Amino acid sequence: MKAKTVSVAVLLLAAMAAGWSAQAPELFFPLDRVRAGLHGVGKTIFLGDHIEEFGVEILGVVENTGPRQSMILARLSGGPLAEAGVIQGMSGSPVYIEGKLVGAVAFGFPFAKEAIAGIQPISQMLDDASFSGGGRRASGASIARNTSLFPGARDNPLFRAIGDSGSAREGWDTPFGAMREIETPLAMSGFTERTRSEFSGPLAQLGLRASSGLSGGRSAAQAKAANVEPGSMISVELMTGDMMMSADGTVTYVDGKRIYAFGHRFLAVGSTELPFSRSEVLAILPNLSASTKISAAREWVGSITSDRSTSVAGEIGRKAAMVPVEIEVKNQAGAPRHYHIEVVADRLLTPFLTQTAMFSAIDATERTLGVSSVRVEGRVEFEDGVPPLIIRNMFSSELSAAGAASANSVAPFSFVLQSGFNALKVRRVSYVVEPEESKRMVEIEQAWAARHDVRPGETVGVSVLLTGDNGLEVTRSAEFRLPMGIPAGPLNLTVSDANGLNLPELMNLAAVNAATPEALIRELNEIRPSDRAYVRVWRAQPSYPVSGRELGDPPPSVSLVLTRGMSAGPALLLAARGTTLGEMVLDPGDYVVSGAKTIQVEVKP
Repeated sequence: MKAKTVSVAVLLLAAMAAGWSAQAPELFFPLDRVRAGLHGVGKTIFLGDHIEEFGVEILGVVENTGPRQSMILARLSGGPLAEAGVIQGMSGSPVYIEGKLVGAVAFGFPFAKEAIAGIQPISQMLDDASFSGGGRRASGASIARNTSLFPGARDNPLFRAIGDSGSAREGWDTPFGAMREIETPLAMSGFTERTRSEFSGPLAQLGLRASSGLSGGRSAAQAKAANVEPGSMISVELMTGDMMMSADGTVTYVDGKRIYAFGHRFLAVGSTELPFSRSEVLAILPNLSASTKISAAREWVGSITSDRSTSVAGEIGRKAAMVPVEIEVKNQAGAPRHYHIEVVADRLLTPFLTQTAMFSAIDATERTLGVSSVRVEGRVEFEDGVPPLIIRNMFSSELSAAGAASANSVAPFSFVLQSGFNALKVRRVSYVVEPEESKRMVEIEQAWAARHDVRPGETVGVSVLLTGDNGLEVTRSAEFRLPMGIPAGPLNLTVSDANGLNLPELMNLAAVNAATPEALIRELNEIRPSDRAYVRVWRAQPSYPVSGRELGDPPPSVSLVLTRGMSAGPALLLAARGTTLGEMVLDPGDYVVSGAKTIQVEVKP
């Protein structure tokens, strides 16, 4: 019986292999038959929605361009290619030899005088694709933790707690210059010019070139999908609504409802769900560095489900989940402005795109250069009964508060999505932004205690002087009653801004994952806002967080267990922080507080 089962399996595998071998010669030109001197044709759109052919001369095959990967080098000709060279937006243009598909135009040389291109073999594109979808996987975690993708985030302790890692667009140097994946043109409509400038660097890290383009993005809720074929232009839509953002490429191969496109990665997010539409080319803009197709998205087609190193792949008619985002900007000169958008549901892209939209909304309504302050209140709602994430903070700057406000307001949001809870789904995001054209900031100038000696059960008073521009002085006081039985010795009172107290706690969140999304969101909802001063009463004894509470001065053996598994930085920071006995909040008015002062009193027996 066992032998019979094995023989059936062998027959099935043989039948599958025979089916593939019969299909491949009919549809695809084998890579091992590609030789210098062969000629073929490519298909792409140069204007409107008309697919045109261009000439292809094979120059050779470059081996080991990636792990077990090869690339076909070719010279392109015809249409506007002599003047424009390899054009951004041609990524994915199919190339045929003897009427059989060999691959997709995917690579080019910047500043090249000829249209020399790299072709991604179709066999590599087919091998990498997947159609399960299901959202972001771990493959994109390193990109999501790159804080440079969030302009204005560097001073935020939560982004510092998340950590940082690099992300570079794939490519390689050759004796003839640097060959790179053809950049993906990104059309941005409804955004201010300053937004495009501010976010051009982070977008370039993702391989996208931002432009002031036309982006007629369609909602993925459209009832009937349009048709596309090899050579058709498509726009992968990242944002729709009052602000629209879409990236363009070309379809390489259509197999029933499945499509393969681009010939290289889009964002390298692995399994994902990104809506895409048919696109029309309005014009070609020649450029010495890299010419670009100017296009506009039209009818919705389906969803991209796979975004890997050799291609993007998707399914016609499949709908992608989108996250509604609402931004209200209170305008001092008139009625509030409301922005309604939808962004893709993705663990990196949802916060990043939300930040981009918020920055643009502030920039379009109030000043983003010069002295300014911004107050933000936000709410991120999740599905399946998970409690909402509440965001409340204030920002002030002599240069521009818009960048810090937009970045830091999405930091908790990004942190939650990158914390490993893959089943967590965002239902809705909303922000209320209140800008003001003045610097509302005070600094902790002095702190003093009402008396130097205090006994258990007595009250110690602390006063704080906060100063600001134009001679502003604000004094606030608070009292703390010492617990009975407190040991004699020095007692510290640190008056601090919010960041000074938030950072050690956020470092702990990064080092020790919360057990549930509810626990993580509860911790993040307790982040202290920056428009308060905080008086922390503490003693110089090591302390460690355990189940959301602080364990002070544990035995050395317990300390060793608690620090095990934590990196050296968070462990040392938490141990040196001391044991907290209490915390008081001081309200200076409508001002952002900065700085810290520590004073000491003596506890007498």
